[in-house]
Amino acid sequence: MLEKTFTPAEMEARLYAEWEGRGFFKAGRKPKAKPFTIVIPPPNVTGSLHMGHALNNTIQDILVRFERMRGRDVLWQPGTDHAGIATQMVVERLLQKENKTDRRSMGREAFLKRVWEWKEESGGTISRQLRRLGASCDWSRERFTMDEGLSRAVFKVFVQLYQEGLIYKDKRLVNWDPVLETAISDLEVETRDTKGAMWSFAYPLVDGPVDGIAEIVISTTRPETMLGDGAVAVHPSDERYKNLVGKLVRLPIAERHIPIVADEYPDPEFGTGAVKITGAHDFNDFEVARRNNIPLIVLMDKKARMICSPENNVPERYRGKDRFAAREMVLKEIEELGFYRGREDKIIPQPFGDRSNVVVEPMLTEQWYVNAAELAKPAIRAVDNGDTVFVPKTWDKTYYEWMNNIQPWCISRQLWWGHQIPAWYGPDGEIFVEETEDLALAAAFRHYGSRVVLSRDEDVLDTWFSSALWPFSTLGWPDQTPELKRHYKTDVLVTGFDIIFFWVARMMMMGLHFMKEVPFHTVYIHALVRDEKGQKMSKSKGNVIDPLDLIDEFGADALRFTLAAMAAQGRDIKLAKSRVEGYRNFGTKLWNAARFAEMNGVARDPNYDPVAARVTVNRWIAGEAARTERAVTRAIEEHKYNEAAGALYQFVWNVYCDWYLELIKPILAGSDEAARAETRASAAWALDQILVLLHPFMPFVTEELWQKTAARDQWLIDASWPAYRGLGDPHADAEMEWVIQFVSEVRSVRAEMNVPAGARIACVIAGATQETRRRAAQWETEIMRLARLSTVGFEDRVPRASAQIVLGEATVALPLEGVIDFAAEKTRLGKELEKIGKDMGAIAARLDNPSFVAKAPPEVLEESRERKRELDARKARIGEALRRLG
Repeated sequence: MLEKTFTPAEMEARLYAEWEGRGFFKAGRKPKAKPFTIVIPPPNVTGSLHMGHALNNTIQDILVRFERMRGRDVLWQPGTDHAGIATQMVVERLLQKENKTDRRSMGREAFLKRVWEWKEESGGTISRQLRRLGASCDWSRERFTMDEGLSRAVFKVFVQLYQEGLIYKDKRLVNWDPVLETAISDLEVETRDTKGAMWSFAYPLVDGPVDGIAEIVISTTRPETMLGDGAVAVHPSDERYKNLVGKLVRLPIAERHIPIVADEYPDPEFGTGAVKITGAHDFNDFEVARRNNIPLIVLMDKKARMICSPENNVPERYRGKDRFAAREMVLKEIEELGFYRGREDKIIPQPFGDRSNVVVEPMLTEQWYVNAAELAKPAIRAVDNGDTVFVPKTWDKTYYEWMNNIQPWCISRQLWWGHQIPAWYGPDGEIFVEETEDLALAAAFRHYGSRVVLSRDEDVLDTWFSSALWPFSTLGWPDQTPELKRHYKTDVLVTGFDIIFFWVARMMMMGLHFMKEVPFHTVYIHALVRDEKGQKMSKSKGNVIDPLDLIDEFGADALRFTLAAMAAQGRDIKLAKSRVEGYRNFGTKLWNAARFAEMNGVARDPNYDPVAARVTVNRWIAGEAARTERAVTRAIEEHKYNEAAGALYQFVWNVYCDWYLELIKPILAGSDEAARAETRASAAWALDQILVLLHPFMPFVTEELWQKTAARDQWLIDASWPAYRGLGDPHADAEMEWVIQFVSEVRSVRAEMNVPAGARIACVIAGATQETRRRAAQWETEIMRLARLSTVGFEDRVPRASAQIVLGEATVALPLEGVIDFAAEKTRLGKELEKIGKDMGAIAARLDNPSFVAKAPPEVLEESRERKRELDARKARIGEALRRLG
């Protein structure tokens, strides 16, 4: 006997342990079946489950459970990323807490030993949390980007690309974090709007006025960088400055002479049209400097403190000053020298390191780079040719935009935790790039003719470098393993739009270069999970929703179904706790339906064939099951998870629970033993179909019911996806649709007209054909019970003072005289209609206001549009009610 209520916490832990222990998640269980492969986007080893993970992995788990049931040999490859900066910071904070030491005091070897110890102690948190979500990964194959096999792949790729001239050293600008003292990727830079200013300075012409111009005025938000200016640029079409190009200006404070150059970069319409060029500390200026052979003058050290050198001629008083202290000094001195020309306060977008929380400095440093432009060419062609497709397709534009304008990829990081770059330096600086130190020593011996001492490059590789190899390194590459042959290319990559550049594109480049084939044929890009108001979740706003809290309160199934139901392509999810609670109630509804069936003798009959069903309502439910299967299958195949979840919700809640179980109650309580036996078997069969179809979305409650509602020799996770034949009877469908529409319309009228819930009212059908009369007679008991009617009769004409419903050729009339006050009801509805009109007018005024539309946050606009849709629908319903009142 099923318990009165189900308890997700106990059930989920028990079932997951059974699934994993019995090996249901393992690849290779169906060696002759077609493989289906997904690689998990590896979460950081430092991470905890957040709502983005929950959505991403729910979608993946729906796919793999669906394909497993369809008979595919499924591999869902799990693993974690070593997360260079994040992990190093975690351990450094831990060291300070434990014994007040730091990594530099410990030394590299001791520090790395401590990081590995931390990883063994705490690195499995995210994997355990994914299990709580129900993720059915093949955990026996779990990988880590710094495990031995993946590290070997990383070094082999680095060496090969170096030998091919696709990896090289260069001195370029990077995002430099002065706290972490390392280059960081664009993804680790967070742009924030901050209060700042635009200051204007004058640089006097060295040789005196030209065409009456004695000075050139520039504007900057970073006054301290003027000490590193190498030129002033003006647009070649700017008539004001055409005779100044080639002239020199004097740089105050540094007292250097710098040229005026012509370049396309300055905008003649912005400010004075003249731009200072600080090539060593600004990305745009760097490109201008390279085009015009302007010197790159470095102003700061690795901690963003000012340096003084013969190249920059910065006065000694600036040495060692923090960049922001130097800013105040420059402003004071410029004003004292008489070159200050004003200040404009404004909001400045500033780049911050997302870990260190300090302003990132563009810094000229020597780093290792990948020639991404060359590797991008086949990756662009692959999407052009349809070898890899994006879903939704609109994301391929984002991919192309980045790939067609790709810059060299900086792959070195000034950290200790990560893959140390396999490059060794000889006594004279000669570089030896090899997979191991022994191979480097052998190469050095061949080069020098004797043994020499080599020093290894201290930098490590960007975390994204190892992640780019994930689809094939996790399968055993560079070894030609059976898994690599069977599971590469993978089928689908499920990921967020924010890492199309950083991960998806790089996997495409590396996969095509080393495997000569794309890493996946489909890239499904899901949207963001926002709060219920549409705002991005952040700790600072205090609106972060923890998925583990929701699982604790409502169960994993409720959270999974909520995310799936709201995962419309291209639309962010506005998540409210109430939605999760609502879908918990959906699980409860299913549980209660199973209990009702059990208490009414419904039991699985292995010999039951729905095609041979004789009772109309049973033929109808079989057809509904088949239609639902087709809808769910098509929606999952097309990555329209919200449509699949919607079809399931409709079938379970509306069709099976609200209609089928209600309509079979008289049969189950009746004396026709054959009809009763068939209906019990039919109800059990339909419940089984629900459990199978719903399992990829709500695996726990469906598995529990599968095990407890019948004695079976098979687990639901291992059951087959249905392939129905011969189900669907148009006559049964038409009859049941008539019954459902009849009851639904009467219920709607009762609600609209304020008919008391307990009142039983009369019903008159006018203009009925013989078929309608037959249906009404056959289903009279069910109609009267479900619509709360006192009588069902037939007349030639509609009685006066009746609410009318058109049903096919007939008119269903509900005489309401004496039941409701028609005049009062018209007044009430009229007032409500008037209020709706006012509300709609206010919303229309906002949405028709270009200023409001331009300035309002997207979530506010969407909220207004959603409210307008609700009011439109309500207005239509009230209008219909007034029409019925005559």
